[in-house]
Amino acid sequence: MAGDLLVLVEEVEHENLKREGSNIHYDLYISFSEAVLGTTKEIDVVSGKVKIKIDAGTQSGKILRLREKGLPSIEHYGNGDFLIHINVWTPQELTKEQRKFFEDMQEDDNFCPCPSKSEKSFFEKVKDMFS
Repeated sequence: MAGDLLVLVEEVEHENLKREGSNIHYDLYISFSEAVLGTTKEIDVVSGKVKIKIDAGTQSGKILRLREKGLPSIEHYGNGDFLIHINVWTPQELTKEQRKFFEDMQEDDNFCPCPSKSEKSFFEKVKDMFS
């Protein structure tokens, strides 16, 4: 019996996962206190579960890369990466005590949104390379 076999694969969209080739992008939401103090989280990946460590002082927008934890690659050997996009959730409603706490923090220089010299932007790093 000769002939062609056609297989149709339909992907269902996931609310927190996005596929880009063999890489998977995952949006992880953490609380403000978890970002400040650091935490560990258990994440479901293609091959099972992994524990990740989120360092104290993690900024919203940071991307953690889990190499070879994505989907199998069609073009090459191995798997893609699992990219975790950290999003710090900011509370929208506060109690009086919480509001007072944050007002006190706002006056502390440690909570000034001023990046240190070691936290240069991409463009500053490129500029420094040519200086």
